[in-house]
Amino acid sequence: MSIIQIQHLYKTFGTGENAVHALEDISLDIQKGEIFGIIGLSGAGKSTLVRCMNLLERPSSGTVIVDGKDMTALSEKELRLARRNVTMIFQSFNLLSNLTVAENIILSMDASGKSFDKPKKAIVEELLKQAHLPKEYANERILHLSGGEQQRIAIARSIISDAPIVVLDEATAFADPENEVLIQKAFAVLTKGRTVIMIAHRLSTVVGADKILVLDQGRVVEQGT
Repeated sequence: MSIIQIQHLYKTFGTGENAVHALEDISLDIQKGEIFGIIGLSGAGKSTLVRCMNLLERPSSGTVIVDGKDMTALSEKELRLARRNVTMIFQSFNLLSNLTVAENIILSMDASGKSFDKPKKAIVEELLKQAHLPKEYANERILHLSGGEQQRIAIARSIISDAPIVVLDEATAFADPENEVLIQKAFAVLTKGRTVIMIAHRLSTVVGADKILVLDQGRVVEQGT
């Protein structure tokens, strides 16, 4: 069963002689529960493609269907609700550095619109455990943590959403070997039973994917295992 279908997708930035054709005639089909890898060099269009999947970037033309909904046809209100089905983890973490770890996680809890049957403090401690971080980190400010630790906080925060689709955009690109192992363990918790889209420069990062798509200069040049 398809959970994401993209048909004849084009994305152009700018106009005239200065136009940049970031994506050209992209079509793909991602099955529910599948691990789908997207690889290519810098500038190949990987991140633009994923941002078009939940309309963080609006395609110039083409169709994006996520969980049966045509994302390009939704109102802004409908789009905000539909985006809750996709959790995106970027290499930039997207954490608020002036807040504590707990405050970052609680913000995501409040934004999720879900009700919780445990106190927020207990949930924060449980999520830190799943991210292989001690509960004492709850009161640490984000700016005092290493890059690998921040990435695990981003993962812990994403577990809250319970979204059926998880996008990992070069999520271990800058992690040292020790942190990469812990990040991968946290990913195992986050991605269990979900559809996973992995973006990477290196084939080795996505070699275990069910399907791999190779982008070059905005075009699909290979698809397969």
